[in-house]
Amino acid sequence: MSQTVRRAYKYRFYPTPEQAELLNRTFGCVRLVWNKALAERTRRYKDHGARTSYVDTARWLTEWKRTGELDFLTEVSNVPLQQTLRAQQVAFNSFFAKRTGYPKFKSKKNTRRSATFANNAFAFTGGELKLAKTREPLAIVWHRPLPEGADPSSVTVSCDGSDRWFVSILVQDTIAAVPLTGVAVGVDAGLAHLMTLSTGEKITNPRYERRDRAKLARTQRELSRKQKGSANRDKARKKVAKVHARIADRRRDHLHKVTTRLVRENQAIAIEDLTVRNMLKNHSLARAISDVAWTELRSMLEYKTAWYGRELLLVDRWFPSSRLCSTPGCTHQAPSLPLNVREWTCPDCGTVHDRDVNAATNILAAGLAES
Repeated sequence: MSQTVRRAYKYRFYPTPEQAELLNRTFGCVRLVWNKALAERTRRYKDHGARTSYVDTARWLTEWKRTGELDFLTEVSNVPLQQTLRAQQVAFNSFFAKRTGYPKFKSKKNTRRSATFANNAFAFTGGELKLAKTREPLAIVWHRPLPEGADPSSVTVSCDGSDRWFVSILVQDTIAAVPLTGVAVGVDAGLAHLMTLSTGEKITNPRYERRDRAKLARTQRELSRKQKGSANRDKARKKVAKVHARIADRRRDHLHKVTTRLVRENQAIAIEDLTVRNMLKNHSLARAISDVAWTELRSMLEYKTAWYGRELLLVDRWFPSSRLCSTPGCTHQAPSLPLNVREWTCPDCGTVHDRDVNAATNILAAGLAES
């Protein structure tokens, strides 16, 4: 059965000098409004114990525009400024619900900048997108079409550290139903392989960061030699950002292909509920764990299984998936199993186990049992 979801379509675009100048000013104003509102919220709570709502911050924004010091805020569209205040309210709601930490200030050094325009601050007609206070539509590279009859509810414009411009268009989309398969698979995330399936298949870990490590080191050395604040340092910084962007783009593309295939082929997918943040504290493995992007992998599986009517089964992170014999009827559990042991023999039933395949099989069994 098909379902309707809110889905963002992201495209590259090439702004004119006038558009780039206006958008860069908008990014700066968005950062300023976020930081001033956050500072005032924090002060009010510390001094008076007072909670702040979005309505309060919107009133502050109107007052700031009337001061001579901040009257330049009127030079950009008001909508992105309101949207950043709404986003801040959502961040505080998540903080009070103990889902996230306290909202942080936005730094000028943050290389990724963005601004969100609601549907009263842009026009989308005839396949052209025009933002508020701009004369010309954006020169978007439409590498894939929007859903037929799409009516965007919001548009987010962003610029990354390598000065690539993107526009993300949020629309209502209908996800077509996929046939039921009746198949379940267990997935063991790893470093030597991206993942091992309970079927015995091992999916290669491309190690994109390792492939470009020499180039990344070279560009970082060049950056370190440049004088701070100079134009040459800014050029060198963009070279480093381009290498990082290449690594991230290739990694994301590979994860999309792998997760889409898993979701289409399996009705249920069982994975371990890993705490990647804690695992990154292991400095011997942190670089390899970051390169394999387990957090992004799980995020993709979560929303794709929801889209296509599949089930994602989460297994407790302390479950001894590698040490438990997966042979039916055998309950042996090895007391310890160092990471360098990739194959072991069960002393009770004599089965020779591949460590990763055995773990994936046990993860599938545990996931099905819990569901």
